[in-house]
Amino acid sequence: MITDGVRWWARTTPNRPAVVFDGTDEVGYAVLDRWTDDAARRLAGTGVRAGDRVGFGGANQLEWIVSAIGALKLGAVAVPFNNRFTAAELRYQLGDAEPVAVVADATVRPAMSEAIGDAPIRLLSMESFAEQRPAPDSPPTDPLPPPAVSPDDVAVIVYTSGTTSEPKDVTITHRGFVSFVTEFAVTEPVMRPGGRIIYVLSMSGMPGLPWHVLHPLTRGMTLFYERGFDAVAMLRRIAEQRVEVDCGVPLLFEQMSAVPEFADADLSCVRLATVAGARVSPDNLRLWLEKGVVLRQSYGMTELHGLSSMNPVEEAVAHPEAIGRGSVFTPHRVVREDGSDCRPGEEGEIVARGPSITPGYWRKPEATAAAWRDGWFRTGDLGVADGSGLIRMVDRTKDLIISGGYNIAPSEIENVIAGLPGVDEVCVIPVDDDRFGETPAAVVHGDAVPDAAAVVAHCRNRLAGYKVPRYVIHRAEPLPRMASGKIARRRVRDLYPDVLHTHHRVREESR
Repeated sequence: MITDGVRWWARTTPNRPAVVFDGTDEVGYAVLDRWTDDAARRLAGTGVRAGDRVGFGGANQLEWIVSAIGALKLGAVAVPFNNRFTAAELRYQLGDAEPVAVVADATVRPAMSEAIGDAPIRLLSMESFAEQRPAPDSPPTDPLPPPAVSPDDVAVIVYTSGTTSEPKDVTITHRGFVSFVTEFAVTEPVMRPGGRIIYVLSMSGMPGLPWHVLHPLTRGMTLFYERGFDAVAMLRRIAEQRVEVDCGVPLLFEQMSAVPEFADADLSCVRLATVAGARVSPDNLRLWLEKGVVLRQSYGMTELHGLSSMNPVEEAVAHPEAIGRGSVFTPHRVVREDGSDCRPGEEGEIVARGPSITPGYWRKPEATAAAWRDGWFRTGDLGVADGSGLIRMVDRTKDLIISGGYNIAPSEIENVIAGLPGVDEVCVIPVDDDRFGETPAAVVHGDAVPDAAAVVAHCRNRLAGYKVPRYVIHRAEPLPRMASGKIARRRVRDLYPDVLHTHHRVREESR
């Protein structure tokens, strides 16, 4: 099952560091194994059983990892929640996953309590799991008996912003996770026992619990798990601790290369550096290459276990925009609407198949069926392949805005703004942003549209901070529409090609 790696390395290399939090708090594999066993027993004492869903929400901390692995050891399904969501946003996910319990820290508990309301969901303190931490020299205890789960049982449900106002609930099975780990081991040997990897982003999505926690712990690696991102601190950590693997969004690498400390940082230890979620700029590629680090563009989505294709290192310099050719057991193709293969250079949809791809969405057979055709998963992304099969992504047909690594569904913001009196039409488009890559801009039309400050305040009360538009554009004319009657989003984007320089930013604060 998905936690077997922790048990294996606890027996094989008990004193090897499993997790080092914020550079100082070190937890060895044996301690982590006992701690998570005790966390499982505590959760079982509250009534959690195999197959139950358990939600998790909070800032980065050791207790997040411990409580989640404890739930998984019971055979329960771990459901990460975004710690920046409002009660309104959490309410849908709670109703969808129907967890029996939610483990949340002090920053999340008020919103979570409001979202739970009268629902029969136990709200547990994440910080309280620290009380069960065993001492490094404490005597071993009897291991937790294995739960009654099968390889095809769901282990984790990860919510993705998707393209609608209702987030998609992607399922990960025990078998799918093992397939992903196995495939990655074949293609990237740097992910090995004793290797070192760093993680600084939120735990709410696929990059968190599945990719950067369970993945390296299954391999017997040491995870340098940071409280948050600070460019100078991260450079120092990589250099001093000889971190070998750094995977993240381009924004992280851009901000690290922008600080003065980058010039003297010894990054010769980095053997695998991947960027995903947006294209890496040529300037940033060059700066890291001068330090001996090749930034490799990768491709994936939550449904594809987060990462399904990576630009080969030998192609990354000559073709930095490429996303690779798929992987050993997960081939990718570029196809026409009828499913036939596109010619080299011809634009089409990227499709993939393989054992680690999600089996579907949680209790949504129709949505699951619609995502597949003839055994291939339809990504909805446009790409072009060359004669060797090397793929370049062209555009996201799903209209996602990717801001600082967060996926934002424009329709979710549109639904909120449409509720304001005086708004007849609204279209949210991406705008280039020098800090976050992209940021939302709301184009609104109506006879009595509220001013920009009122629109922002309305959104702030209903959406996570990173979703709140930084630009509000009042348009006197109706928004352009397609023959179907839908707002022509791409035509709206064409009408406002340089919002960054032509319109006033209505909010300056960070996320």
